[in-house]
Amino acid sequence: QVQLVESGGGLVQSGGSLRLSCTASGIIFSMTTMAWYRQPPGKQRELVATITSGGSTIYADSMKGRFTISRDNAKKTVYLQMNSLKPEDTAVYYCHTANGFWGQGTQVTVSS
Repeated sequence: QVQLVESGGGLVQSGGSLRLSCTASGIIFSMTTMAWYRQPPGKQRELVATITSGGSTIYADSMKGRFTISRDNAKKTVYLQMNSLKPEDTAVYYCHTANGFWGQGTQVTVSS
């Protein structure tokens, strides 16, 4: 059974930072491309960043330079370091595997 457990969300002031974590089980993590998505209030879910098994990364344009995705295969964990947060980054952030599994999401709220 695949499980993705996110953590690290919370309330932060504009300009602040948060680090999200997603720990996986039930998959061959080291061979799996992982991604973070987010869903702002009242909007559709959107891609934030992806990281391949080899460590190559892709970012949505609005996150480039502020967000960093990384992974620790030994811990079966993918991270999202978010800096210079803005109120428009407020969303539920989801972990996703390339073969279609989702975590439960973690709320990030950025106050102005």
